[in-house]
Amino acid sequence: MRPTLLVAAALALAAAGCQKTETPPSPDPPAVTPTPVIRNDGTLTFRRDSTTVATLIVEIADTDSSRMRGLMERPPLADTEAMLFVFDRAEPQAFWMANTPSPLDIIYVGADSAVVSIAKYTKPFSTDQIPSEGAAQFVVEVRAGWADAKGLVPGDKIAWTRNAPPMV
Repeated sequence: MRPTLLVAAALALAAAGCQKTETPPSPDPPAVTPTPVIRNDGTLTFRRDSTTVATLIVEIADTDSSRMRGLMERPPLADTEAMLFVFDRAEPQAFWMANTPSPLDIIYVGADSAVVSIAKYTKPFSTDQIPSEGAAQFVVEVRAGWADAKGLVPGDKIAWTRNAPPMV
């Protein structure tokens, strides 16, 4: 090939490579809604004096088997989710993290609906007992760090409601 033709071919290729080509914009990816970790059995609200601190969607564990299973083998909770354990009477409680893959804050609540104590940033998969610092009739498990983020303290109160059962 002659040098002139070689230069002309190179210039033609370079010009072709510099041409602006319109590509259609890609559509926005569909919004991904995370799968809830818990069953929506009701809502639970934390209050300080007359001020609402936070409201959560809760799964209610009120049978021996549901309390025993708890959040074992489940992915991390969203900041809007919690598990509420309901016991027949207030007494010292102790929880553990066996088979629970993500850290939690465990909030112990007395029969008067006041927070008794908070165990923060519990260790996943641990079989160590995590005791309440007093009698508790309710226990709320939330994502680790949630209690600090909301400024939750002993003495704050809970109020909860159960959703109506689905019609069959």
